[in-house]
Amino acid sequence: MSVFQTYLELGFLHICTPRAADHLTFLLALCAPYVLADWRRVLVLVTSFTVGHSLTLALATLGVVAFDRTLIEALIPVTIIVTALANLRATNRVLRPREPVLAAAPNALALVFGLIHGLGFSNYLQSLLGNNSRPVLELFAFNVGVELGQVLVVGGILLLGVVLLQAVRVARRDWLLTTSGAALGIATVLLVQQLWP
Repeated sequence: MSVFQTYLELGFLHICTPRAADHLTFLLALCAPYVLADWRRVLVLVTSFTVGHSLTLALATLGVVAFDRTLIEALIPVTIIVTALANLRATNRVLRPREPVLAAAPNALALVFGLIHGLGFSNYLQSLLGNNSRPVLELFAFNVGVELGQVLVVGGILLLGVVLLQAVRVARRDWLLTTSGAALGIATVLLVQQLWP
């Protein structure tokens, strides 16, 4: 297997595994307000997140930026909590199709949260790279793998939404309350585990 394929697979598996509960939960909270018809908006939103995490993943892995790992690991669940709370706040009004829920600029918020998550990804990637000081190909392949994993997860969330909202006739408000409440609960547990290991 080539170096590219190896790191592509590692990036993909870094997202598509139960060990990535924090990132999976963030994607759930990020996509919860949207339905399949909003796929273009979701794609832009997830791409904003990807741009953020790709930037800090590269900078941290190459040693350009330094950070407190404990702080970043605590901030990741905070990003989920903020996103889930914004979703829950939105349930107080009638949701209209394609209505932005996160804030006036959801893409900017996704980008900022991506910066934080990218620093979290870098811990894992640095441990894989060891002393490789010029891991350009590895970084690119890992980012592509992460993005493919995210697209798969987001697609799964949107398809689950289609089944529940259209086939089972679950109310959109109930879907948003349930998914955001679950994300909030998981993130709170993750935050507690980080603060009091």
